[in-house]
Amino acid sequence: MTVYRGYDQRELDREYSPSSKVADFDAELAAYAGVSRRAYQELAGYRELRYGPDGPELIDFFPARPGAPLHVFVHGGYWQELGKEDSVFPALDFVPHGTAFAAVGYGLAPHWTLEQIAGQVTEALVWLLAHAGELGVDPARVVLSGSSAGAHLVANALLDPRLRGRFAGAALLSGVFDLEPISLTYVNQPLGLDAERARRLSPLHADLSGLPPLVVAIGEHETDEFGRQQAEFTQAARTAGVAVHELLVGGRNHFDLVFDLGRVDTVLGAAVDALGGS
Repeated sequence: MTVYRGYDQRELDREYSPSSKVADFDAELAAYAGVSRRAYQELAGYRELRYGPDGPELIDFFPARPGAPLHVFVHGGYWQELGKEDSVFPALDFVPHGTAFAAVGYGLAPHWTLEQIAGQVTEALVWLLAHAGELGVDPARVVLSGSSAGAHLVANALLDPRLRGRFAGAALLSGVFDLEPISLTYVNQPLGLDAERARRLSPLHADLSGLPPLVVAIGEHETDEFGRQQAEFTQAARTAGVAVHELLVGGRNHFDLVFDLGRVDTVLGAAVDALGGS
């Protein structure tokens, strides 16, 4: 029986299972943790910062030179897995080249609703801008990025009136911008989205005017639905007057694409660098 856009339940679940496109899912996740451990060990000045009163409301921050630009990363994990501790690996590329780095922590479903999670990420970004001077970073040169669910959370935060027009740019990798199909898959079990909440929390259906320049990218080895999500969001953003650099990165998948984020010798890294944060 068709569930969504011609997909039956098994097919739709597979479309929203990025691990179906990789040989060793556990190895992909282990790479995040392993390279992040190196960042903690090798980079001086690391601090854990609290942006809110609740347990997960923390930011891992790696400074660079005084007045440096700042790159802020929001991890993925379908709003229910991973953490900032698995997400600091891009600091190894950004900090040595003079860009400070921050990884945002947030609560995970089912203990936190998606509205709460989105609110936490937004508050973290508000906090970082408010404390830019204390952190030694230039508030006019802050670039955001997020992967998968993290891309959704970044896009959602950019819609907040307090944050519109305040970032140099954002990179949205392998993003989920329309939550309707998510609400129809296994992913929704800990989220509990209904049709109304799924639409309200979908950046695709919001007013995208006023967003900063965007890099919107997926890897070559992604499912068709992630490709559709990117294409529809890119079109909507351009229609709203947003400058968008869209990428399909050869040889990369949903999980390893993010390793190119701070590497200016890659197509993605060069596009992110051109956003102006560095």
